[in-house]
Amino acid sequence: MSNNSTFAAGWVGGGELIGTGPDHQVINPATGDVVSTTALASADDVDTAVTTARSALGDWAGATPAERSAVLAKLAAGMSAAEDLLAEEEVSHTGKPIRLANEFDVPGCIDNTAFFAGLARNLDGKASAEYSGDHTSSIRREPVGVVGSITPWNYPLQMAVWKVMPALAAGCSVVLKPAELTPFTTLTLARLATEAGLPDGVFNVLTGTGAEVGAAIAGHPGVDVVTFTGSTWVGRQVMSQAAVNGTRVQLELGGKAPFLVFDDADLEAAIHGAVAGALINSGQDCTAATRAIVARPLYDDFVAGVGELMGKVVVGDPLDPATDMGPLISFSHRDKVSAMVDRARAEGIRVVTGGSAPDARGAYYPPTLLADVPEDAEVYRDEIFGPVLTVSAFDDDDDGLRRANDTVYGLAASAWTRDLYRAQRASREIHAGCVWINDHIPIISEMPHGGVGASGFGKDMSTYSLDEYLTIKHVMSDITGVAHKPWHRTIFTLPR
Repeated sequence: MSNNSTFAAGWVGGGELIGTGPDHQVINPATGDVVSTTALASADDVDTAVTTARSALGDWAGATPAERSAVLAKLAAGMSAAEDLLAEEEVSHTGKPIRLANEFDVPGCIDNTAFFAGLARNLDGKASAEYSGDHTSSIRREPVGVVGSITPWNYPLQMAVWKVMPALAAGCSVVLKPAELTPFTTLTLARLATEAGLPDGVFNVLTGTGAEVGAAIAGHPGVDVVTFTGSTWVGRQVMSQAAVNGTRVQLELGGKAPFLVFDDADLEAAIHGAVAGALINSGQDCTAATRAIVARPLYDDFVAGVGELMGKVVVGDPLDPATDMGPLISFSHRDKVSAMVDRARAEGIRVVTGGSAPDARGAYYPPTLLADVPEDAEVYRDEIFGPVLTVSAFDDDDDGLRRANDTVYGLAASAWTRDLYRAQRASREIHAGCVWINDHIPIISEMPHGGVGASGFGKDMSTYSLDEYLTIKHVMSDITGVAHKPWHRTIFTLPR
């Protein structure tokens, strides 16, 4: 992207809207340079966007499933044609490695869009039948209305796609606020959607702060459902703001994923899986492996192997294809991660590798392994959201599973074992929205993503996510033609 260009506050009604809020500089975290200046939106702009979305809702909701499907399919094709631009923009404001953007973020988003293009024509429901004997009952699945979406900075394009595509497939209109740190790919997605034939006003984007624009969306009486991905603390604020109007909410929040290694696990596979699962997106991933809980017989070898492999990870320029890991999103976030590790070190926790911010131009922090971590430690219990993996030992299966569940979060987890029965037990007993067996992090469009407990509720991706954007209506039609129904006598008796 060109340096220090100026962007509008959003994409409303199929065109750019210059925001009424202050200007905001978008920073490349790999260099600290200003990538662009954006005119932030304000609460007044939210009113405009919601009104626009409400006006556009009727025609889009009334479009046939085939018509909605065709637009989404064309959008997927347009995203494929623009994949280099999308990857470049994603790297410029997140600092993630170009390899991750090219091989994970962008192709995953194209696939997800194509998936919902197909799903738009596949609305499930209970079979129409005469359940009462005197009426035919059928189910209608109708769009819930205007969707207010708030997405985070760690996966800007993916999170926008996860929120927008099922909503559009269902026939809803959308007002979306990306994180002000990372607006580019969401704005490009809106432009590509318009070029694909999406009617003006159906997909609206406002770049603004959470405190003003996010709160205005969550608490707006014209929004029918609010969907949010971000921290647990902010998610609860969103839920409180939405509750004022009784608005439906879907939340995908924080995580503290256990990485449970049983004593019969393939040690090499577990070591590689732990490094990949902990360091994806510089550890800025709610599902990242953060708590390795390892059977005592494998513990020392696991710690040594992970420490050695982490030391070989290439940290550097995100645009270099040889780079494995880029910077964190900002210097302030880097300092937060560093402070947590410093406090752990001061408490006597062993730093195996990493643990100190380098003297670098960007917001870099090295892959860090913390060993012998007690269960009451801050780094064990609280979300770090950086390239930091803690390791602790367990003695038997009951203890390992107890430790895995010793968290308020429940977004994702993994279990590593060659034993089918252990794997089945782990999948049953670990409290999380997703449990991987002998892997950690893969996601696919056909399967849902979402958590329990402090990790939120509701689903992104898959057919299950469509339920977040549909209402279920029961239609019951009399088939007798009888004026005086038998059940009427329960209420009144006609004169004889």
